[in-house]
Amino acid sequence: MARNYVRTITDMERYYYGAGNAMGYSYSGSELLKSDSPMLSTTAGTYQAIYGRKVWSQLNQEFNAFSILPKKPWDRSGWRVITGKPSDATTGSSLGGVAENSTLPDTQRPTFQHIAAKPKTIAHTFDMSETAIFLADKDDGMGDIRSVLKEEMGKHHAESVNKMLLDDVDNPAGNNFESLDRVTAAYADDGTTASTTGMNEGHGNLTVNGDLDIYSINRVNNKSWANAEMSNNVAGDAATARVLSLDVLDDLFQRLWVRGGNPKVILTGYDTLMRLQQLLQSQQRFMEEKRVTPTYNGVKGVPGIEAGFIVATYNGVPIIPSKDVTKDGISRMYLLDTDYLHFSTAIPTQYFESGIETGDPFAINRLGQEGLYRTMGEIWTTFFGAQGSVRDLK
Repeated sequence: MARNYVRTITDMERYYYGAGNAMGYSYSGSELLKSDSPMLSTTAGTYQAIYGRKVWSQLNQEFNAFSILPKKPWDRSGWRVITGKPSDATTGSSLGGVAENSTLPDTQRPTFQHIAAKPKTIAHTFDMSETAIFLADKDDGMGDIRSVLKEEMGKHHAESVNKMLLDDVDNPAGNNFESLDRVTAAYADDGTTASTTGMNEGHGNLTVNGDLDIYSINRVNNKSWANAEMSNNVAGDAATARVLSLDVLDDLFQRLWVRGGNPKVILTGYDTLMRLQQLLQSQQRFMEEKRVTPTYNGVKGVPGIEAGFIVATYNGVPIIPSKDVTKDGISRMYLLDTDYLHFSTAIPTQYFESGIETGDPFAINRLGQEGLYRTMGEIWTTFFGAQGSVRDLK
């Protein structure tokens, strides 16, 4: 039988060692069917995962609000404003007409007021031990851990500034930059004061006098000129969310134009952007479609069809979304005239490092390395009437 069966060396190996192995290893048939002690990837000492040196961030760290603001150098610590038109006590409501051969009217002048502002400093630091830096370049480390942390902390610094600019007006700025939410807010124009009904700034629940004050302005006493144009849905001290409508948005545009403003950009959240899209979708006319991607100061908005399915602009004003816009039901909308709104830069964002890697461990008093991002400045608006917001939306 064996003689008739064995014709090649492979036949012989199968005859003597079994059909499952042709390399001379003495496994029996039963051993080929099961294994009581398998070598697995989880077996200790046999497998080392390799993760690579690239670090992939899973976080959205955009900073669109900060990016769209024009940046200007800090050349003074305040500015003057005209808060009242010239008055004419002798001619009453006359526009200046005088009778033939009459005496000249009394002289007039506008009302001036100064506003003071100080720069604020925002800083973020991080550190690494000498051992961590050494091991990062060995085995399966991240490589240049300094570069990784420097990149990620730079993003965190910018995102933190962005969040300050979009913080709710309820939250005092303190040492943070002022917020667009405060810039575009307003006291109630019904004669009420903060001490009796709270600060009626868009969603109620404000009871602390001074939450709307900004720079050196006591805003409750200067409502006539320091109020922004605000569309809200507050009665007394309570707010009720209302559905966004084009009438609400068009009304705010009109009010801003009457005050002398001309919005250059609309800043809102992605949810409100989609709600506006739904409003305009029913009005889309299937004529020639023009695809646009709005940009403002280098920041790209969401691409779409002009005033169509994915809104790119409204009334010709580009819409830029940001994830950090304050929400009531959905995100608020800020209509900004950047002719009168900018970030006044005292010291631009700078990066500093000190420690063992830069030859100065005595500066941080240990064998390690520290990094620091720092920005100094403040958001300025020189004309409140040109800025607006829509609040209490759902």
